[in-house]
Amino acid sequence: MDAPLIEFKNVTKRFDTRTVLDDISLKIYRGDVTTIIGKSGVGKSVLLKHIVGLIDADQGEVLLHGRPLSRLDRKEKDELMGGISYMFQNNALFDALTVYDNVAMPLQHTTRLGKQEIKAKVMERIEQTELAEVAHRYPSELSGGMKKRVALARALATDPEIVLFDEPTTGQDPIRRNAILSMIAEYQRRIGFTAVLISHDLPDVFFISNRVIAVYDGKVIFEGSPEEFDDFEHPFRYEFIHSLENLQEELTGLYSRRNFKARYQTELQGNAQSRTYAVVVFRLEAFDTIQEGLGHTAAQELIRSIGASISHYFTDVGGFSTRYGVDQYTSVLPYSNLGEARQLVAGFADHFERRSRTGLQKMVRAEFACADAVTISIAAGIAEGQADWDIESILNSADAAQDTILTFSATCKER
Repeated sequence: MDAPLIEFKNVTKRFDTRTVLDDISLKIYRGDVTTIIGKSGVGKSVLLKHIVGLIDADQGEVLLHGRPLSRLDRKEKDELMGGISYMFQNNALFDALTVYDNVAMPLQHTTRLGKQEIKAKVMERIEQTELAEVAHRYPSELSGGMKKRVALARALATDPEIVLFDEPTTGQDPIRRNAILSMIAEYQRRIGFTAVLISHDLPDVFFISNRVIAVYDGKVIFEGSPEEFDDFEHPFRYEFIHSLENLQEELTGLYSRRNFKARYQTELQGNAQSRTYAVVVFRLEAFDTIQEGLGHTAAQELIRSIGASISHYFTDVGGFSTRYGVDQYTSVLPYSNLGEARQLVAGFADHFERRSRTGLQKMVRAEFACADAVTISIAAGIAEGQADWDIESILNSADAAQDTILTFSATCKER
C-alpha cells in the first residue's frame, strides 16, 4: 500500500483535565474519501483541526506528506496548508459579504488569478451547487441549506489537494443531504482531491466512502472499508448505528443495508432447507450525465422516487429491497427462480410505465431547470441463488447481467 498522505502517530490532546484524543494513530491515503464517525463530543472535529494546524498535539505527531507538522517552519507549513480546504461545521460565512464574495475570497487571497479568471471559477462553483439565483444575496437572506452549499462551493473554489468536511450535511433534508454527498463524490472524482469527512449520515455517506474510521472514548477502534464496518463487532457499532438508523430508510421504506443483510441471513441462510431465490440489481444508467443535466438535487429526488417504486412493488410480491449504492437498488425475491423473477421485473417495468413515469416527468418539469431534455434509463440484472451462497457473489452475477428495462425522457422547465 502507498504511504499515507495524512498520518496520526500516537496523538494525545487534552483540554484542561479532559483527554479528547487518547494516543490516537490513523492513516488517510491519497485520493480516498475517508469518513470519520463517532458520537458527539468524541473529538472528531479536533482531529480535523490538527490536520490544518489549528490545534497542536500535546503528544505524538501529525504528518502530512510524511513530514511532521510540528517540525516545520512557518513558510514550510504555509506551503503545505495552501493545498488544504476546510468546510466548517457552522459554515463560517462572512455576513457582510455576498455569496459570490464568500466563494471568491480564497481565490482572491491565495492565488494570483485575474478578476475575470476568478469570476469564471466562482460562477462555475456557484452554478454547480445550485446557487446562481442567490449569488448576490447575503448569508442572512439564505436558508440553512443554502448556507451549507455556499460553504461547499467556497471549499472547492481553489481546486484543493485535500478537503476536510466537518458535518457537511448537518440540517439538510434527505434529498439535499444526498445531493451534497453526491456533489462531494463527483468533484472528488473530477478534481482528484483527498476528502476527509465527519458525518452521522449513515448509511448514505458510506456510498461515497472508501474508508471508515471510528472514534470511541478518545481512541480509534476501527479503520477499514464500509463493507468491513458492516461486519465489525463492537458495542460502539450497535450503540451508534442504533441511534442513527431506523429499520426503514427515510422516504422510501427501504431496508438499511445492514438490516437487509440481516434479513437475508435470517430468512434465507438461517433455514437448513436449501431454497432457491432470485436477486435483482437495478441501476439508474448514466447517473453522472443525469446529474449534469438535472442538477444534483433533482437527480437525488429522481433516484429516491425510483427506489420508492421498487420498494413498494417488490414488497407487495414478498420481496425486500435496499439502496446498495449511489445509483443502485437491490431486491431479493425469496422462493423465486429466474423465470419468475423475469416475469416480476417485466411487471415492475409495466407498473412503473403506468404509474410512476408520468409523475416523475411532471416533477422534473415543475421543479427543475435544465438546458435540454434528459434521457432516463433503468437497467436490471437477475441472478439465482441458493440459501448457502454468499450474497455478494450473487449480486455480482446479477450486476453483470444487467439490461435496460425502460427508458423515458424528462423535459425541464425553461431556465
